[in-house]
Amino acid sequence: MGFGIKVLISGDRACFTRPEMKTERVSYDVITPSAARGILEAVYWKPAIAWKIDSIQVVNEIRFDTFRRNELASKLSYQNAKAAYSKNVPVYLDVMADRQQRATMYLKDVAYIVTAHFEMTARAGESDTPEKHYNIALRRLRKGQCFNQPYLGCREFPATVSLVEGGSVESYYQDIDRFDLGFMLYDIDFKNSMEPMFYRAVMKNGVIDTSRREVKR
Repeated sequence: MGFGIKVLISGDRACFTRPEMKTERVSYDVITPSAARGILEAVYWKPAIAWKIDSIQVVNEIRFDTFRRNELASKLSYQNAKAAYSKNVPVYLDVMADRQQRATMYLKDVAYIVTAHFEMTARAGESDTPEKHYNIALRRLRKGQCFNQPYLGCREFPATVSLVEGGSVESYYQDIDRFDLGFMLYDIDFKNSMEPMFYRAVMKNGVIDTSRREVKR
C-alpha cells in the first residue's frame, strides 16, 4: 500500500447517476468510489500512480431535490460530421426541434471525507518514487490546485476539495450502527471491455469501507 491521504469533498449539488435509470437522472445516495477517484485524479494524476479509495465518510444528511431542464434528445455522430466535412456543408442540430425536458433527482449540500492511497503502476520510471508523488499531491491539495475542475457527478456541479490534516469530522450518521445503501457502482473495469463493477455499500457509523468490498459484475 502506498501513501494515504484524507480529503474533504463538498458541494451544493451532486448527482451520481444510477445506471438502471434510463430516461431521468436519479442519483445514488452517496458518492461512488469511481467518482471519488475521478476527483482525486482531477487534483493530481500521473501514469505512474493509481488512486485507490479506502473509505468514504458521509458528513452531511442525505437529502434529495429535483429540477427539470431542457436538453437535446440526440447528439451529432462522427459519421455525420465526417460526411459534412467532406461535402463542405454545415452540420448542426436544430435546438428547437430536438429539445426535450428531463428531470434530475440530485443530492443537496453534500460533504464527504474520503480516505485514499495511491499505488505505483507498471508505467513508473526510475525517478518515480512514492515519496515524490505523495509530496506533490499534498502540495497541490494545500494550494487548491487541480488539472481540471473537480465535479460531483455532473460538470455543472463543481466540487470543493481540501486536505484534512488532524482532528476529526463528525458524521450525521455517526450514531447509526448500520445503514445499508444497497448495490452501488464501484468502478469500471477498463481492462475488460469497460465492464461495470458493483459493490454492496454498507455505512457503519457514517463510514463506508470500500477497501474490503465484494465486487459484483
